[in-house]
Amino acid sequence: MVGSVLAEARRYLLRMDIGIFTTALNSVDDLVSEANDVHEAGFSSMWAAQIFAVDALTAIAVAAREVPELHFGTDVVPVYRQHPMMLAQQALTVSQVAQGRLTLGIGLSHQIVVEGMWGLTYERPLRYMREYLDGLVPLLNGEAVSAGGDVVTARGELGVKAQAPRLMLAALGPKMLELAGRRTDGTLTWMVGPETLANHIVPTITDGAAEAGRPAPSIGAGIPVCVTDNVDAARARAAEEYAVYGQLPSYRAMLDREGLEGPQDLAAIGSADEVAERLNGLVAAGATSIMANEFGNPEERAATRATLASLNS
Repeated sequence: MVGSVLAEARRYLLRMDIGIFTTALNSVDDLVSEANDVHEAGFSSMWAAQIFAVDALTAIAVAAREVPELHFGTDVVPVYRQHPMMLAQQALTVSQVAQGRLTLGIGLSHQIVVEGMWGLTYERPLRYMREYLDGLVPLLNGEAVSAGGDVVTARGELGVKAQAPRLMLAALGPKMLELAGRRTDGTLTWMVGPETLANHIVPTITDGAAEAGRPAPSIGAGIPVCVTDNVDAARARAAEEYAVYGQLPSYRAMLDREGLEGPQDLAAIGSADEVAERLNGLVAAGATSIMANEFGNPEERAATRATLASLNS
């Protein structure tokens, strides 16, 4: 199947900046092994989720030492977990190990997690993120910080000598997108389709960056991908594996914008040409990179990896 997939994908002339997005690795060794595979397949970047498996930044530090050519990113570290000085210290330490091959993706997480699991308040999340960036950004850039907000205070400096990681903010709402454009290098999206990218995400964050005199932002589009001959089975698998993203309010709102019932309708599923067309749609809508979350049985995953590698620029 893999050989036919490659032949089919090569007919597609468009090439894209594609990284592999991993979400549920349960050991550091697994992440290192996956990083080696990603690099050997010709990809330049790998993104690790910070959910409830291994700590993403800790694992990336090990993988970056073992796979010295690959760029790593977090997608994303929830900011409520730690003070901005602690996150800056950790991120700079990882950047030192990775010799600058790090993108720090951060985000708010979700109310059900922050309040229901961590016992913290999710009140006025935009204010929290704005004040968090007041503390985080100077520290990442090697500067002392003195920021006293209503909910976040950060005063001091760090002695970690490292290249500042690229900073990207997961954002879906208009105010958060504006903040991402004004204060960071871009945004990382998940469960967002081409119409939403073109008509909401891209113009909103780009306007924010322009108003702040910043360069055009990077926009990473995360999407589940499966190259398969059995579309119905893959759609059923996607509906089951990604079901939670059809229920969390922020992602539900993005699916509603696209007029989609659930994650199975957003996922790129089908032949190599059909998958390439779906990814092409995201790039045409303004995504500057694709973060592909491969799923399926072993044969489908192999076909998916081969197709993505053939499309990757």
